Amino acid sequence: MRFVSFEHQGQASYGLWKDESAWWQAPAEFQARLPDLKAVIAAGQLEALAQAAQAQGALRQSADCRLLPVIPNPGKVFCVGLNYKSHVAEMKRADSDYPAIFTRFADSLTAHGAPLPKPASTQRFDFEGELAVIIGQGGRCISQADAFKHIAGYACFNDGSARDWQRHTHQWTPGKNFPATGPFGPFMATREAIPDVNALTLESRLNGQVMQHASVTDLIFTLPVIIEYLSGFTSLSPGDVIATGTPGGVGDKREPPVYMKAGDVIEVEITGLGTLRNVVSDAA
Repeated sequence: MRFVSFEHQGQASYGLWKDESAWWQAPAEFQARLPDLKAVIAAGQLEALAQAAQAQGALRQSADCRLLPVIPNPGKVFCVGLNYKSHVAEMKRADSDYPAIFTRFADSLTAHGAPLPKPASTQRFDFEGELAVIIGQGGRCISQADAFKHIAGYACFNDGSARDWQRHTHQWTPGKNFPATGPFGPFMATREAIPDVNALTLESRLNGQVMQHASVTDLIFTLPVIIEYLSGFTSLSPGDVIATGTPGGVGDKREPPVYMKAGDVIEVEITGLGTLRNVVSDAA
């Protein structure tokens, strides 16, 4: 099953993804009980949503809607840095015993198809294609053996980065949190729809040119390790998002460097998770 968050006639909504051109909207009575997709996940009602949307929901055409980030209102957005060996190598960083964790704010997220605004204060706006994990069942101190039970689903993510701001200090937060620089979507595929996450392949393309290509098997810290580590210091909650890291090929480490500029088209495609596509714009 695949689920989507969107606006229709100015009203935030959600439903069951059919394809790029249309999706079924959750019925009004369903939304009255559960106002957003995060609430549906928390209530364990994804399967009920799929049934209700197909049986009673309106089929909305994408041309009449505006997509939202898959989870528009996550309580927490975690990002894992330096989690592919190819990226560690190009960054010339030493291996670490623990995942490198930083956070994004919810307002730094944006949707598939939305303009991706290049911050006016940087000329080093970079792409980072990533696999995102959406938490289903929350918890603390989750074991690696139980980690997948806590995953609701997966989506594509682009960790748009202002590299100069990222490196003002040893803390990466400023370069990772400009408004609407983290595309997230187009939909969430449930854990059951992706039976073997290690079979997934990630590819990022800038103006049609392949920039990143890697298998999820190349992750240094696997999803169970990441979930165990995060839940060791904080509670994970339904709808929380984990961007699991980017492979080598980022623009900042190319010779010469390649940065995104207004008019560029950036795409992140992951097996079974569709293609996240955005056109870069100048920030308003």
